[in-house]
Amino acid sequence: MIGGDTGHDDPASGPPNVVVPEIPAGAAAVFGDALDDVAAYVTMLAGDGVVRGLIGPREVPRLWERHVLNSAALAEAVPAGARVVDVGSGAGLPGIPLALARPDLTMTLVEPMARRVEFLSDVVTSLHAPWAVVRGRAEERSVVRAVGPVDVVTARAVAPLPRLVGWCRGLLRPGAQLIALVGARAAGEVPELVPELEAAGMRDVHTRAVGVELGAAATTVVVMTRGGR
Repeated sequence: MIGGDTGHDDPASGPPNVVVPEIPAGAAAVFGDALDDVAAYVTMLAGDGVVRGLIGPREVPRLWERHVLNSAALAEAVPAGARVVDVGSGAGLPGIPLALARPDLTMTLVEPMARRVEFLSDVVTSLHAPWAVVRGRAEERSVVRAVGPVDVVTARAVAPLPRLVGWCRGLLRPGAQLIALVGARAAGEVPELVPELEAAGMRDVHTRAVGVELGAAATTVVVMTRGGR
């Protein structure tokens, strides 16, 4: 269950010798009752995430702004009650912060690497979360079958957009959206990619600023919809 008494240790304490970043003031407004669970997840990122090589040690001081709040910012671009699959989830970014900020979503985390899948499964178990974890690549038929119908596919720094669309084609039924977190440079390249993306079956390709109220955690997403019927 997300939020409330989850039964895990005090997230602020963290594992021995791990310095866990303090919860920023704006996090409560983003995560509400799930804030304790988010803090526990940040603790896991700062500890096991670093030990397992999922997060670089230099990223620990900026886990909240650069990774967790940055990922949660795309919540405003996702429709209510959507079935979401986060491809190339890695350490759970953006899928886990998004799911914690939006408990109305049905979340599946897809990741091909065993050590990352193990970490994701540990997070799900620790937080007693309802999310599914699927090992594999988005383009594999076994993954498409395991995931089932999808309304939204999310991704963060996984691949250039045309390649990402190719990988996710099997997951993107007509009308489904692909929402990708991108940097400012990649966002600037979107207009020249539109013809290629449209040729791949995508429509209404556009960039959107999200999380403006989060300051440094604000970011840009590229949103596109699979055409056809």
